[in-house]
Amino acid sequence: MSEIKVNKLTPRTACGTTTLGDSGDTFNIPAGVTISNNGTATGFGATGAVNWDVSSIKTVDFTATSGVGYFVDTATTGAVIVTLPAAPAVGDVIGVADYANNFANANCTLNRNSLKIGGAASNAIMSTSGVAVTLVYVDVTKGWIVTDSGASSDAPGPLYVTASGGTPTTCGDYKIHTFTAPGTFTVSCQGNPSGSNTVEYLVVAGGGSGAAKGPGDAGGGGGAGGFRFASPSLAPLTFPGKPLNGCAALPVAATGYAVVVGGGGTGESNPGGPCATNGGGANGVDSSFSTITSTGGGRGSYNNPREAGTGFPGGSGGGGMSGTGPGPVQAGGTGNDPPTSPAQGTPGGPYQYASPNRQGGGGGGAICSGGTGATSPAKAGGDGAGLPTGFGANGESCGSYRYYAGGGAGGSGSVAAANGGKGGGGDGADPGGNGSCNTGGGGGGAAVHPGSSGGGNGGSGIVVIRYKYQ
Repeated sequence: MSEIKVNKLTPRTACGTTTLGDSGDTFNIPAGVTISNNGTATGFGATGAVNWDVSSIKTVDFTATSGVGYFVDTATTGAVIVTLPAAPAVGDVIGVADYANNFANANCTLNRNSLKIGGAASNAIMSTSGVAVTLVYVDVTKGWIVTDSGASSDAPGPLYVTASGGTPTTCGDYKIHTFTAPGTFTVSCQGNPSGSNTVEYLVVAGGGSGAAKGPGDAGGGGGAGGFRFASPSLAPLTFPGKPLNGCAALPVAATGYAVVVGGGGTGESNPGGPCATNGGGANGVDSSFSTITSTGGGRGSYNNPREAGTGFPGGSGGGGMSGTGPGPVQAGGTGNDPPTSPAQGTPGGPYQYASPNRQGGGGGGAICSGGTGATSPAKAGGDGAGLPTGFGANGESCGSYRYYAGGGAGGSGSVAAANGGKGGGGDGADPGGNGSCNTGGGGGGAAVHPGSSGGGNGGSGIVVIRYKYQ
């Protein structure tokens, strides 16, 4: 093999062009060689361009070499880490592309190797299937900067949240995941600010049970489960049941989020006499997603033996209980307990003695307190909040509204009954009506004259997650 050592090749006079080899010839440029024109590189792996290596598809972790573009296959052996050069020169360039269109399922991590990527001292995660990026090393301040097919979030243009779990539906550009039972919301792509990288939510806890009724008294209605909601993309003040809107949607990462859907409190059966050990039944169970927890509704009050009592606290409070004779006002249970901002519920209605027919207070709802128990007619539960089908149809016709977290009606010492609050609250009835499933409605108190009857069960909760997906 012949070797020529020169410092400069110059065309002959008036030639203007020097040709290297003939068509079909191959020139081998060793790794690390820089081709430049007074500092301005052009071609042959120059600044801003790479030579793509099609001979070796990468399926395991490796360290990149400047000037080379790599096709990375995460479908074969799983996630791959690409370590960037430890001591790059200014203008060095690296390329990485998703060979198997699988980065959303198994990520490719760009290990910064103690330098920065886009000015950030953190590794970059390529989590969008089909993405390809080119990075140029600029300086110690910004480090490697993406110059082609994306930004420092390693994606071309806007990225949108991609996720699975629950029952998914779509409405326009939004995807909605509805959980009526516990599950996992799994995020495979966390998106970026130019597309979407947050999720809106509805988290409703299980409702409290309504109280049973002995002869001559009446228990309170069950409080609705805590109602927490945030949707910057919608306009809650225009809804018919105007919910309190959280201040912001939740950011998400590419991971799994446990979703807990709380059950309703179980009502006590017919006490069969004037003294029941626990005619009030039980509070509802909390629901949760990410950092959001909604508290189960408070059960309606029932005392043994037939003395007026205060309702139980919860997301919304249970109604107060009447006694068999005159006595002080008995408050409903406190709502928004423990406190959240905005409030997750309201207080239950109090009981105030009035002859001849005694009524327990209604359970609190998401946006209205329970009614005050006094004389007939019996007192309704507080109304819940209404959301449009754009936040999940949940069985309602398109263009209508679905209500959540209505309080259960108070129990009655008369034949007359009362309606549960809008949003799944159980009616005052014989026995007390159950709160509707997956609404967080409170159970209704027992309403019968002159005997005894059991209290209604609280309705189970629900979790709905909504985000822009295109």
